[in-house]
Amino acid sequence: MQKNGHALFFREKLTENGGKREKVGKRIAEFVKRETVLSAAAVLAVVSCFFVTPDREYLGYIDFRTLILLFCLMTVMAGFKQMGVFRILSAGLLQRVKSGRGLALCLVFLCFFCSMVITNDVSLVTFVPFGLLALEMAGMEKQICAAVTFMTIGANLGSMLTPIGNPQNLYLYGRSGMGALSFVALMLPYAALSALMLAGAILLAFRKETVSCQVERPAAPPKKRLILYLALFAVCLLTVSGVLPEGALLVIVLAAVLIDRRELLAEVDYGLLLTFAAFFVFIGNMGRLPQFRGFLESVLTGNERIAAVAASQVISNVPAALLLSGFTDQWRELIIGTNLGGLGTLIASMASLISYKQIAVRHPEKKGPYLIFFTVWNVVFLAVLLAASFLLG
Repeated sequence: MQKNGHALFFREKLTENGGKREKVGKRIAEFVKRETVLSAAAVLAVVSCFFVTPDREYLGYIDFRTLILLFCLMTVMAGFKQMGVFRILSAGLLQRVKSGRGLALCLVFLCFFCSMVITNDVSLVTFVPFGLLALEMAGMEKQICAAVTFMTIGANLGSMLTPIGNPQNLYLYGRSGMGALSFVALMLPYAALSALMLAGAILLAFRKETVSCQVERPAAPPKKRLILYLALFAVCLLTVSGVLPEGALLVIVLAAVLIDRRELLAEVDYGLLLTFAAFFVFIGNMGRLPQFRGFLESVLTGNERIAAVAASQVISNVPAALLLSGFTDQWRELIIGTNLGGLGTLIASMASLISYKQIAVRHPEKKGPYLIFFTVWNVVFLAVLLAASFLLG
């Protein structure tokens, strides 16, 4: 009896431990699925450590300026979003819309212009759910795939105009040493051509049928809070332009948010920050391996733009910018290549996944048609803009 009791006890323990391991395995699988790029970057960073033993030089890998700027910008944008500033803007514009074509133009160019300031991912997180609601209220369910596709393309292309429009721009702008006006001048022809192409695509895809779309307008935010976050955003811009040091920016933003709404800190995309840190470690280590560095530099020389576009299709444009920047100083080519490289596949810009997930949740039956429509139009935009980039020189 005693032996049977011991055997039963051990069986129960084994079953319990097996259940715990299964739960842990599921959590890991869910995390990898949710943070695929971060997981891949972490694996690459860890593997690279076996080739280059950790030492003091590791501290020099991390671009703390970029990480601090990203953190502060994301925190400030979370404050604006929490106050409903972007929804107030979009609701006000939609009240003036009288046609299906006008509604599409309004939604797409909201994403296009706002992404220049609030980044492409924040633009899509904010306006795609709002846009889906507006389209449903207007009875335009059949045109949801077209509208969301052009909103996504608009956000990705509008964001390329400014140094703060997307993460890779902020990073490459800092590395290049370019002035803000020079950066804008470099990308302005592409942004202007993109706007014309978007307008043309909407004219082809949408009709002038009359629609009514009365979206409820949120209450106005408290003036003091709005002024506070406008001031914080101004401080961010001063830091981006080099007027203020990033350390001062971090202290100011943290102090203000901790006093005002500390829960905003939970809205920051820490996965993106960790992805940057992991890639910094990987690139730093690979750069210390003469054979790997020599091979990649030989492949990149003279092909930086095409390499950036191609790499973006597979690993997305932010990791592509981080990876290639360690092996070339052709910053103009990388800036153009990674921005145009955000077009193409669904993962060419990770921000595009935001729109796809919204479609999958609200209209799961449209996932397949959306992916086809999205891919076709992205390839068209990429082909035209890439051809234009070589004509522009």
